[in-house]
Parts: sequence; structure tokens; C-alpha cells
Amino acid sequence: MHKQRAFIGHHGPELLDDGTTRFRIWAPDAQNVSLIVVGAQTLPMTANEDGWYSIDAPYGAGTLYRFLIDDELQVPDPASRAQAGDVHAPSLVVDTSSNYLWRNPNWLGRPWEETVLYEMHVGLYGGFTAMEKHLADLAELGVTAIELMPIAEFPGDRNWGYDGVLPYAPEAAYGSPEELKHLIDTAHGLGLMVFLDVVYNHFGPDGNYLGRYAKHFFRHDQQTPWGDGIDFRRREVRDFFIDNTLMWLLDYRFDGLRFDAVHAIPDRSFLTELAERVHASVEPGRHVHLVLENEDNRASLLTAGFTAQWNDDGHNVLHALLTDESQGYYADYHQDATTKLARFLGEGFIYQGQNNRRGEARGEPSGHLPPTSFVLFLQNHDQTGNRAFGERLVSLADADALRAATAVLLLSPMVPLLFMGEEWGARQPFLFFTSHHGELADAVREGRRNEFAEFAEFADEATRERIPDPNAVSTFENSRPDFSARQEPGHSEWYALYRELLSIRHREIVPRLQGARFLESRVLAQAAVLSRWQLGDGSRLRLELNLGTQAAPLPTASISGELLFASREATHAHDQLAPRMARLYLEKAT
Repeated sequence: MHKQRAFIGHHGPELLDDGTTRFRIWAPDAQNVSLIVVGAQTLPMTANEDGWYSIDAPYGAGTLYRFLIDDELQVPDPASRAQAGDVHAPSLVVDTSSNYLWRNPNWLGRPWEETVLYEMHVGLYGGFTAMEKHLADLAELGVTAIELMPIAEFPGDRNWGYDGVLPYAPEAAYGSPEELKHLIDTAHGLGLMVFLDVVYNHFGPDGNYLGRYAKHFFRHDQQTPWGDGIDFRRREVRDFFIDNTLMWLLDYRFDGLRFDAVHAIPDRSFLTELAERVHASVEPGRHVHLVLENEDNRASLLTAGFTAQWNDDGHNVLHALLTDESQGYYADYHQDATTKLARFLGEGFIYQGQNNRRGEARGEPSGHLPPTSFVLFLQNHDQTGNRAFGERLVSLADADALRAATAVLLLSPMVPLLFMGEEWGARQPFLFFTSHHGELADAVREGRRNEFAEFAEFADEATRERIPDPNAVSTFENSRPDFSARQEPGHSEWYALYRELLSIRHREIVPRLQGARFLESRVLAQAAVLSRWQLGDGSRLRLELNLGTQAAPLPTASISGELLFASREATHAHDQLAPRMARLYLEKAT
């Protein structure tokens, strides 16, 4: 068992050696601030320079407290380490240095090349403690890293997590900080890394009081899809989020973070400073990975301290080919899809400066990056849950074509991400859910339905009303995967496929990934391509992929290699690739 010293940042309470606690808050627009100790007393705080207020008070771990702004508004600590209930409840002082004894203190993570990510929603598993029961099965399957959807305190007890308003506090409905640490510790004991999805581009609509006493946390001249942008030009704001990153990595020992929608963070220097601070702060030899979601395809960030980016381009073109869907953003990928499929497999991003359907240039060249700079997925919370009825691919795509795409997902040199339940072909939907109340609940419900008004199948209001209410408990419950179905007919076959492919990946691909690079990718026929990658040991990986309905001609000059996997039996001549089929070969270095 091992205690570790707590990370001390600029924001939030600090336990002092004499048993007291230093409380502090950045409130530049408040005339005065007091500390309310629940059940005890109210103490005026000292106004310091640059809008800070602080007080050293004779209270320790377990203390419940609030801040009183201008003698009229009680607010939680914006850097609360835990809440005694929901986002409007009192904050709780937590001793992050001695509240948990680590059983795996020498865990240093795993190299990025070994990563197989598995995205999970903690609430649908029943909380931190209940989630632990599933970890051994994931490790046995071949998953090497779980990725938790955001867990920062949000209003209510059901939410995707992107409505968080207290980014330092683990959601109380999921469990305590100690239970979160136990989950991470248990994962490490099984050889699993743990990643966390964090949201630094906005706050949720309920429970964020910063605008009342720290107006300059936001900038009104810059808008995001969620309102005023966050002002990352300010030192206090930068530290608020960088310290949050360091808390998750140092106090909780997460192995990596996924940064949500950084295209809504226009100040690139904040991102590069964050990466620099992380790499300077973690202990030598420890593997910590920083992963971006970035619609702008800023490839240059992937050589500036960030490990990889979610490859939406790869998902979108594969989805368009698997489902023939062309509405919304899939329109950018449905047209000339085969050429775009080849570009994604041969260079990473599809949009590298080209114009999208709106005539906007998007992206930067990416072919020089290693394939491991891209996180590939066929499903995730966004592309499943942002469908009106949350359907999974197994319900939308031809089974043979989906098996072929799954082979690409798990055997390409890109880093694969699975979405919970995908590996056994779960058919339960993953829906958009919240637990808002009153006018906000009404607005979210109507806003959700109006999102689909431009889609032909939802043109009439009666059809849109069939879209599940995000605030209904049934919407949440219907999104819970049936974990008992894994061994049932129709599901066990998918599970066996994922298990086989991950075994091949760890045996044949992972040991050769360091130093891998893109080599070539060319169109064979409609929806069919041939792609090759140079692996780190000099061998080459060759993919023959046909997602179309007609056989595709193969080059006449045969290329030798060991067949690693074929998604179905070959039923055509040796110079043709059957429809809806993938084959992968390893051409070993001589």
C-alpha cells in the first residue's frame, strides 16, 4: 500500500500541515466573499491581488462548505474536489493525499502502440464500484485501456457528462473519489490503462455560477455552440484547466485524457502550454497520453505534445459506405467515398485543407504522421447517441461488410477504439439522456427534436415527437447494454470475431507498430481499395478491402505475404476480391 502527496494547484481547497484548510476562490467581480462552513460559522475571506479571495480556517477533511458572494448568493467551490450531492449542494473538503492507499503504486502505464481503447459510460454500468466487475473480461478480450465518458459533476444523476459544471469533482451519483481511485487501481492491477474524457470548451447550462462573480472567465466576442467562449488568454483561466488536467493525472493516476472538441478552443497556445506542463510534471518513465477531438484536423498539434486524435474522417467515410447514409455531415463523405476511403487509409485525415460541403477549408496535411497518431472507431458515444434513436451499426449495416470494416478497425496500424457492447453486437440503443427539470428540461427536449427537423424522415412534427425524451428515466435505462447477452446466439459470433482479431493484433501488429508509417493506398473499384503500411521492423502490412457489392479486380502482379485474416471465404478468382470482404497480409522483412 502506498500514499502519495497530493497535487496542489492554484484553485480549490488546500489542506495544510497544521490541520487547517486554505480556501480560495477567484472572484474578481465580487465586492466581498465569505466562507460558509455548513453547521458551523460564516467567515469573511481576505481580498488579495488580481481578484483572489482566501482564508485559512480551522477545518479539515470532511468539511462541508460554500462561498457567499456579496452577502446574497451561495455558490459551490468551482474547484470543488467533491460534492455532498448535486451541483447546487455544498462542496466537500477531500484529503487527496491520504484518502486512498494505492495497491499498484509502481504502475507506469503502457506504451501508446499497445493501446486498444474501450469507451464506457460509468452511469450505465451502475457507478465506479459496479464497473470494476467488468474489467477482467475486457482485459481477457484484449482491451488494454478503458476510456470513461466525462465524470465531472453535472446536474441531476443521469447525463452523458458533457453538461458538467464542476470539473474537479467526480460525479457523486457514480461514487466517491476513493471509489474512483479504487476503480483505476483495479484496472492497473489487470494491466489496463484508464483514460478520462474531459470538457474544457464549455460549462453546462445548470449550476455554473462563474458568470456572476468572474465574468472575465468568458469572452463575449467569441461564441461556441454552447454560448460565450472561455477566455484562455487569462492566466487564472488557463491555470484552472491545466491544474485540473494535472489533478486527474497525478492524484487519480489516470493514464491519459481525451480532450473534447478542442476546435472550440481557439487559443492554440493554451493547448501547447497544457501539453508542456503535463510532460514536465509526470514522473520519469511514466506513460501518459493526451488525445484530441478536433474537427479542424490540426495535424500540427500531434507534433506539439499530443499523442493522437480521434479520426472522425475515418469513421465517417466507413459509416457512409456501410450504411449509404448521406444526410448531415455524412454528405461530405458519401460523395466520392472510395477516393476518400483510400486517402484516409493512406494519409490519416481525409480533409487536409480541402473544402467541405459548405465551401470551408478544413484540416492540415497528415500523411507524414505515424498511423498511430489516429484513433479509429466504427462507433462511439457521438456517432451512435446523436442518432435520433441511437441505433448501433449492427442494426444498420450488412453483416459481411461490418465484419470487413471491423477487421480494418482492429488490424490497421491506427489505434482502435471500441464502444461499450460493440464487441458482442449489442442491439440496445445508446440514446441522448439528461436529468434536467422545468424549463430547461423542456428546452432540451424540444432542442433535441428540432435538431432532426432538416432530415427528410423527421420532416413532420408527429415523427419528431417519437424521438425519446432525454429527461425520461426510460431513455437512460433503455441505453444500458445487456451484459448477459454476450454468449447468446447472434452475439457470441461477434464476440469471437473481436477476440480473434485482437489476438492477431497483439501478436502480429503491436510488436511492429513503433516506427510505422503510411506507404500507399489506391482505389481498386467502387468501395474497394488496396492499402499498405510500412511497419517499424521493416515488414509491411497489406489490406485488401471491398465494401462494395461487386467483386473488385486485384493487381495482376501477386504480392507474397502471410495471410493474417480474411473476413469471409474467398469465392472469386485469385485476381479478384469478393464483395464485402477484407483480407490482411503481413509481408515480413527479408
